[in-house]
Amino acid sequence: MTKQERAEMYQSFLASEGNTPKIDNDGDVAFKFEGGNYYILVDDKDEAFFRLAYPGFWEIESEEERAKVIEAALHATAQTKVTKVFPVRDNTWATIEMFCSPPEVFQAVFHRCLTALRAGVVSFQEKMRE
Repeated sequence: MTKQERAEMYQSFLASEGNTPKIDNDGDVAFKFEGGNYYILVDDKDEAFFRLAYPGFWEIESEEERAKVIEAALHATAQTKVTKVFPVRDNTWATIEMFCSPPEVFQAVFHRCLTALRAGVVSFQEKMRE
């Protein structure tokens, strides 16, 4: 399955779930969920790799805050199944990364992935507010 075919598969699935997904210029699938902008990042070379991302959900405004972001990201990643939380430049991202073979099997776990991703973000935010 090509990158384009996988993007279209993700787009079709999200549309069937009531979302209005779009394939962006990079070939990734963008959609909104609970007020946030999410992406399914489609890998060029690895058709089994599935990555759901919630980019830029927490802006890092200082180097002092960056240290706290790193601590909170480590905490959230350790506390939440499959979720990775990490800084990217001056923002914070959360992702779910796994292998789905064949690629269509992502559908069976997609809602659980969204729930885990949100749990990781909440864990991060709670730690930041301590």
